[in-house]
Amino acid sequence: MDPSRLHEAVATWFNRHGRALPWRDPSVGAWGVLVSEVMLQQTPVARVLPVWREWMARWPAPADLAGASTAEVLRTWGRLGYPRRALRLQQAAGVIATEHDGVVPGTEEELRRLPGVGEYTAAAVVAFAYRGRAVVLDTNVRRVLARLVGGEALPAPSLTMAERARAVAVLPDAAAESARWNAAVMELGALVCTARAPACTGCPVADQCAWLAAGRPADRHAHRRRRQPWEGTDRQARGSLMAALRNSRAPVPAEDLARAWPHAEQRRRALRTLVADGLAEHSPAGYHLPGFTQRRDGAQPRDGAQGRDAGGALGPSRDPAASAGGGAVGSRCEQ
Repeated sequence: MDPSRLHEAVATWFNRHGRALPWRDPSVGAWGVLVSEVMLQQTPVARVLPVWREWMARWPAPADLAGASTAEVLRTWGRLGYPRRALRLQQAAGVIATEHDGVVPGTEEELRRLPGVGEYTAAAVVAFAYRGRAVVLDTNVRRVLARLVGGEALPAPSLTMAERARAVAVLPDAAAESARWNAAVMELGALVCTARAPACTGCPVADQCAWLAAGRPADRHAHRRRRQPWEGTDRQARGSLMAALRNSRAPVPAEDLARAWPHAEQRRRALRTLVADGLAEHSPAGYHLPGFTQRRDGAQPRDGAQGRDAGGALGPSRDPAASAGGGAVGSRCEQ
């Protein structure tokens, strides 16, 4: 397999078919790219787009987010899923503002020191924001390379050293070209080489695909893949309770939260974990988002958050598969 042929074919396809996503605009800068990468962790593009735009309008620089109230941050995050990502992003913004003069770091090593930024997210920011050479391996890239080079239907459930070596072997040497390759292969996986219904007839490298040449063999790792349930889980309970807290401007008494989740023991368990994760607080008046202080006339938001929160949050429906991670390899969902 000739890597240069791959690069040319995929780049040509990307020039014609790549989506004009706002975080791909060079004027957006590294902060906008970092925000998009955190939001896109296992969350489809269609759901991220309106929240990303709202987020960037409110907090166009790390210092803006660092100074926002936690309640405002969580409301604006809305139903993107696993709101701990929003807390980590705000923590990272604080570090960028205080330790990096408000500039998102440009090396993977520095980026990985930020709260919630892992291997994948650091590489993606280097490639997509700074046009640097980095090995970007999300689920889409892994799937394309597994089929194209490895001849497998799908990659193993966990990233392997062999996969990493394969990605390095096909990565262009020039920094700008490698950044373009990363974006193009990711887009190919999102739009053409999908997990369930790959459109091989529209693939620009079908003639070089090892999986297609082998007759599209079945997934040999199928028995190792776990399908996470959603209905009735603690994850669903947490999401429902968080929605109730986001929708209220005052503490919600514990008994009133039964309307959000009727199962008493599971509700208590979910509330305990939300408080432990810093996503909710408990006062004598009830449960509420972080940023309230109890006064004689009831709990009130701190730091002027009530006025800043008036715009509300965008609320696309929650993705049952939304990631709790903070930049783990293979967590991005570019669909």
